[in-house]
Amino acid sequence: MVISVQNITANTAMVIWPAIPSCADSFYSIMYQSNWNSMMPGYSREHFQKQERIPASRTFYIVENLTPLTTYILCVTCQSANPSSDQCKIFHTLAQDPSSVNSKKKDLALGIWLTSSIILLIIACILLYGCLHIWWRKRQERARAQNVESNDKDKRQAWVKGEKSAESYEKPGLLPVNEDSKTEDTSKEESHAVPMVNDPLTANETNSLTPNDHEEVAVQPATMN
Repeated sequence: MVISVQNITANTAMVIWPAIPSCADSFYSIMYQSNWNSMMPGYSREHFQKQERIPASRTFYIVENLTPLTTYILCVTCQSANPSSDQCKIFHTLAQDPSSVNSKKKDLALGIWLTSSIILLIIACILLYGCLHIWWRKRQERARAQNVESNDKDKRQAWVKGEKSAESYEKPGLLPVNEDSKTEDTSKEESHAVPMVNDPLTANETNSLTPNDHEEVAVQPATMN
């Protein structure tokens, strides 16, 4: 199986291999390792630091996060078998592009700026919420105090009015007088005020009568009735 490594950059490389019919309904193993010259001879799996599993339906893979100016060995095998020499490929990564370095730095700076802006915005929202909450609580307490003060003032006014009405009722000239008792009193006063007038003629007669005559005179009106 002949594999090829294409589109090599400082950090990525794309590996392509032909389809293997024996790997149908299974997976491919992609293994790669840097600094192959310092490794022990042989193609055992234990010698590879990075391994990836790719579905059998695919015949290419993009390796990422590579180190610039580094020699790599990459092998593609079917399932979990150890690779052979014809299943491996050695390639070298390129130097880092200054423009890409600058773009990465810009991206990093932009990411830091966005993160810090979001954090500051969250802190500002929390502070604003706290200030509004404190302001709302003070406003409610002020409204409660005003309500309590107005209720106390109403109670004082009602109490003062009650005291004044009680004092006015306690004065002797302002006591309520019943009409019936008033008429009775006036009638009594009139009856006491009218003097008894005696007829001089009858007075002389009564004075000239004897005690027996007085009794007869008292009996006569009773019989007449």
